[in-house]
Amino acid sequence: MSGKLWGIGLGPGDPELVTVKAARIIGAADVIAFHSARHGRSISRAIAAPYLRAGQLEEHLVYPVTTETTDHPDGYQGAIDEFYAHAAERLAVHLAAGRSVALLAAGDPLFYSSYMHMHRRLADRFDAEIVPGVTSVSAASAALGTPLVEGEQVLTVLPGTLPAAELAERLRATEAAAVLKLGRTYPAVRQALDDAGRLDDAFYIERASTGRQRVLRAADVDESTVPYFAIAVVPGPKPETRIPLTADGVRAEPSRASSESGSVPGDRAGIGDPPVGEVVVVGLGPGDPKWTTPEVTAALAEATDLVGYTTYIDRVPARPGQRRHASDNRVESERAAMALDLARRGARVAVVSSGDPGVFAMAAAVLEEAADPRWDGVPVRVLPGVTAAHAVASRAGAPLGHDYATISLSDRLKPWEVVAERLAAVAAADMAIAVYNPASSQRTWQVAAMRDLLLEHRAPDTPVILGRDVGGPAESVRVVPLAELDPAEVDMRTLLIIGASTTAVHGPRVFTSRRYAALPR
Repeated sequence: MSGKLWGIGLGPGDPELVTVKAARIIGAADVIAFHSARHGRSISRAIAAPYLRAGQLEEHLVYPVTTETTDHPDGYQGAIDEFYAHAAERLAVHLAAGRSVALLAAGDPLFYSSYMHMHRRLADRFDAEIVPGVTSVSAASAALGTPLVEGEQVLTVLPGTLPAAELAERLRATEAAAVLKLGRTYPAVRQALDDAGRLDDAFYIERASTGRQRVLRAADVDESTVPYFAIAVVPGPKPETRIPLTADGVRAEPSRASSESGSVPGDRAGIGDPPVGEVVVVGLGPGDPKWTTPEVTAALAEATDLVGYTTYIDRVPARPGQRRHASDNRVESERAAMALDLARRGARVAVVSSGDPGVFAMAAAVLEEAADPRWDGVPVRVLPGVTAAHAVASRAGAPLGHDYATISLSDRLKPWEVVAERLAAVAAADMAIAVYNPASSQRTWQVAAMRDLLLEHRAPDTPVILGRDVGGPAESVRVVPLAELDPAEVDMRTLLIIGASTTAVHGPRVFTSRRYAALPR
């Protein structure tokens, strides 16, 4: 017998605005499904967190694009249609196996929600039911404390993505309006309100019902600070009660336990302040589970939440009740902020890196984000791990036995000119070099450029160690002369060690002597 698909409306953000029925079904469902952008933070899942139970399966559906460009042959729409098709089939596997699936939706499932795309693709094959939720329009009205419409007045709900001229025309023709999907559209929305003669009567509500709620006059909003979860409202009747603005435009929090991201399990909204947890940044080692230290293993077992790049999260065995927040590898600062936010609300968070977290990994990103005053009081620890450089070196012998440098060949966070200058400086200083991130599918020319630059300072027969997937199932370690280094043999899973003038090959072993001929023994 097939399982049932539930479209769960969660309301605008406050976990206490989740309906009784929605909370009951969330707790009973076999599978909890939710969407997020590539940064991995799901507002829907965070709202629902107080109602989850240990052992539930989770399907994290990550959009391939939101507002950025894409190289999909059919453009943005092609990429998003393909994503919805794949996401629907992921849920269909559970439904066909007889599992109930609760697909979470902020607000109402059929009101500008991603749920409708799953419903269209699944409701003709499986039993499906919608649990409606409080919409952002209702939450905005409550935040204003004034009615939007009364009597025979008409309320028009508009997406802020409409062309400004069309938006202005529709605003002129209605008694009351709510404009959603703001964010980067807000400058055009404000212009449309002004062109329609409605700006002076319009209000701006940000993150309605949450602890970060703001209520301002629409004309006073800083365009650069507007998030997607904001709404502009033009009430039909002229407000007869005081709109709850403070001097700086920020309304007092409606609930100390509420926030945009909801609460963590065990901290039911409204029951005092949640205890602050902590963030522990851990290194799993290069690949073999035996290279994960006992200290890191213990931290992973104690964590309520794991945060990290999908590939690294997948290396950690699943544990009942432990929440896993996987994301793309290019969103380090967003991932760090997510971990700190979870910890501030009481979670014990392990941020997972491969190798050592302090070597081209998440420790620096977390500590840099934690320096922001908003994270004051959130404890952060870093636990070391076996580095990829040391793992590759051990397989070859001791090529890093004397002074050496560690350089990333990636020019994603620093210009290639800086990379080249550092390579030249280290090469001239005659030190061995451990080279991280040598190539990727988008970066294919840097290895050859590095080789040619190093040959200006190093002999053609300088040993180069290519260690690929060391500690993993596809491990390979080869030694080649620098002049014969073939970029086609190098990818993102490869680490290179370039020898110094004192690096020698003796049979299958490579070592860099700790002594120099000019020095007394």
